[in-house]
Amino acid sequence: MTVRDIFTIIDIYNDKMNASTAALELASRRKAHVTGLALALEPIAPGFLASPVPAEYLVEAITNAENSAKDAAAAFTAEAAKFGVDAEARTATVYSGGTPAIVRQAQLSDLIVVGQDDPEHGEPMRAAIIETLLFESGVPVLIVPSAWNKPITSEKVMIAWDGSSTAARAVHAALPALRVATSIEIVMVAGSKKWSGEPGADVAAYLARHDHKVTVTTLPRSASEVSTVLLNHASESGATMLVMGGYGHNRFRQFVLGGVTRDMLEKMTIPTLMTH
Repeated sequence: MTVRDIFTIIDIYNDKMNASTAALELASRRKAHVTGLALALEPIAPGFLASPVPAEYLVEAITNAENSAKDAAAAFTAEAAKFGVDAEARTATVYSGGTPAIVRQAQLSDLIVVGQDDPEHGEPMRAAIIETLLFESGVPVLIVPSAWNKPITSEKVMIAWDGSSTAARAVHAALPALRVATSIEIVMVAGSKKWSGEPGADVAAYLARHDHKVTVTTLPRSASEVSTVLLNHASESGATMLVMGGYGHNRFRQFVLGGVTRDMLEKMTIPTLMTH
């Protein structure tokens, strides 16, 4: 599939807008359209408050949030003009439980680009929005690290492989990026699962049929978490993009992130393409 339509969440409190800028730069190379969504979110009252939050406070807070979203959307539009990209900036006011409205705006796109949850520049509900987009949109999600300030490139791609259908969907989603890759490494962590046959041979053969040359690496499982093993290898190998499945468990109709997925979202150091 060719990427022609990119959806991105515009940062409100991070003036650098790392993820949205990366989405625009990527779109300029792919000749793609970008839709940017700036969110005004209803303030969440602390659970320990003994009395209801005054209505006038909520009205003022929502108005301020909507003004901030409009300012961010305007900044996104100006940035799109610099890149010469066909782009549309939208704003939306989201009340408690309103994430399905975000999914509806994102699901008819080829790729979602969103910034990592950053404690230093906290975007309201960012972690919950990433989780919702990953599990409910049906669209590949490219998460950009909060400190990332370079163009996104798939020159050296590292694929975290465990043989699951979720990992296979991530490989399918990554095919457009792999077309321009000069290095593709399939990486597995020893002891993370039992293999039938030669580990990684199946996905290597699949990619070879798409005219990709790949290498297969099995990393030793130390005392470190799987996520730490993967990220250390990504850093040592000079990978510019990580591809992996996003895992979760369906509990009471809400997804709970799997351990490796949660750790990667918190600790990632390179752009990471995930699907569920």
